Amino acid sequence: MTISLDDIQRAADAASHLTIRTSQRKAPKLSARLQTNVELKLEMAQHSGSFKTRGAFHQMMSLGEAALGKGVVAVSGGNFARAVGYCSGALGVDAIVCMPENAPPGSIEATREYGASVELLPDAVAAFARADEWVARGRANLHPFDNRQQVAGNGIVGLEIMEDCPQLTDIIVSIGGGGLIAGVISAIKATKPAVRIWGVEPDTAPTMQRSLAAGELVNITPASLSKTLGAPFVSQTALELCSAHLENLILVSDMDMIAAQQYFIEHEELMPELAAASTLAAADKISDRLSPDDRLVLLICGCNDSPAEVAGFAEFLRSQDPQA
Repeated sequence: MTISLDDIQRAADAASHLTIRTSQRKAPKLSARLQTNVELKLEMAQHSGSFKTRGAFHQMMSLGEAALGKGVVAVSGGNFARAVGYCSGALGVDAIVCMPENAPPGSIEATREYGASVELLPDAVAAFARADEWVARGRANLHPFDNRQQVAGNGIVGLEIMEDCPQLTDIIVSIGGGGLIAGVISAIKATKPAVRIWGVEPDTAPTMQRSLAAGELVNITPASLSKTLGAPFVSQTALELCSAHLENLILVSDMDMIAAQQYFIEHEELMPELAAASTLAAADKISDRLSPDDRLVLLICGCNDSPAEVAGFAEFLRSQDPQA
């Protein structure tokens, strides 16, 4: 699957009236910490709390009225569920989201409140099987990351980053299923091929890392506290784009992500989810590769960890490191 700049621009034109052009701000404290020029792309301020909403809108709108009239179905335990719920409510589309029973209660509640029906299944395997049944009955399937419209929608984030930071030299993007980094690579490399794009994954959910090492898609059993970075596999498109264009892939621990999340809370007045905080954890590991003249953007992709989860992460950090 090739995503062109035209694909991304069409997605931007189609969804601009339904989504937020999220802000990007300079981060002086982080610039001093990393000894380079740092900006934060605050995609956590997007509708439903993550970048997923852009692609979900584009997927739905690309189906056409006839298909939308039959309803849609999706599988997700987190941010894509919220996004589908929000978009279905905004567009008046009948949506069912099949979610595993162990999905975060906040995501289940938010998905329903936004406007989708939720079916809880014993696990992800059962959720996908149930979604297949709905597709067989005529509903359109929405995919959280392995879909052309979703990736093109994600690419809008890359376009906005380059508009707001024309001097961009580096960007760090977290990787779950790979849809976000596929969109960002497609947008940025088509426009500014010299920009270095760095990926980050939890060391307990190294889905892309293992696939890159094997040269093919590899299924894993994720074990990270970051559930939004817990995809068991990445898309073929993301694998190919990362293989061709990724500067490097950085693995970070759950403790690294929690410490970064606490930094954002205490010093930037932001509460990003662990997946978003992973970009700072990765930046700490590559600071020696950055010069004082570089322009680094950390993509803050979402904010859907609940206050209770964040408090639990902080307590876990203190239990492991009393100095934290």
